[in-house]
Amino acid sequence: MISARAASPTEPAETAPSALGARLARLALFLLPPLSTAFAGDVDVVKASAECDGRTCRFEVTLAHADTGWDHYADQWRVLDPDGNVLGVRTLAHPHVDEQPFTRSLGGVEIPEGVSRVIIDARDSVHGVSDQTIELELDLP
Repeated sequence: MISARAASPTEPAETAPSALGARLARLALFLLPPLSTAFAGDVDVVKASAECDGRTCRFEVTLAHADTGWDHYADQWRVLDPDGNVLGVRTLAHPHVDEQPFTRSLGGVEIPEGVSRVIIDARDSVHGVSDQTIELELDLP
């Protein structure tokens, strides 16, 4: 915790922490975690859909990410079962700086018996897998 004290008459004001400065420092420490999360650059799964033929599905997924170029871009999305097992992966081979949000598809995803719900997640090349996901209930036989 930062504490403040007033300057004494014998101490120059520029070397004594000001009460205002201490309050600003505490405020900055309080705000930093939310700001760093807000500007973390995680990829967002905006929407997702699936069309299934039997237990084989084709997924359309729309992502939004502030791609800056090859050094930081959304590079993958996945289809997971409720237990976190990977059923399909769509690798994104290049940045989409001028195309936001963007939609890509993945076909041929086999859905195991007993699974009727999947989770779509995404990752970027700097922050990894985002906490933000979309859950889909599949229309399966």
